[in-house]
Amino acid sequence: MQLLMVYDIMCQYWVNFRKRVKRNQDTLTFKKFQKVCVAVGKFHLGAHVHKCFWEYSLNFIVGSGQIDGEIMETLWSLFNKFAVMGRAMSKWHRREILNDHMRDVNWKKTVGMSEYRILGFSLC
Repeated sequence: MQLLMVYDIMCQYWVNFRKRVKRNQDTLTFKKFQKVCVAVGKFHLGAHVHKCFWEYSLNFIVGSGQIDGEIMETLWSLFNKFAVMGRAMSKWHRREILNDHMRDVNWKKTVGMSEYRILGFSLC
């Protein structure tokens, strides 16, 4: 089994990642994964040094498909309308509203995928 981790600054974060995992073996464990692949999301990769592109690009990781690794950034614009509302909410109410909104976004993506299959395209 393979694990793919994508983070904006994975080229720097990965340097000491194994040490942090070993120090926290009681809470962090990756033993079930035969291989751990790391990458930088496509949006952020352009701002890195040229060397990062060849080492951390999702384009060169077998099995990663055509993902950009930037899903949270694409959802920020949708969450902006909740930012003002959330100021007056309690922590738990704000959390419930954000979770509901996230479920709604995921549901719309799931339902929208079937439209492409009907047209004869496959997303998998």
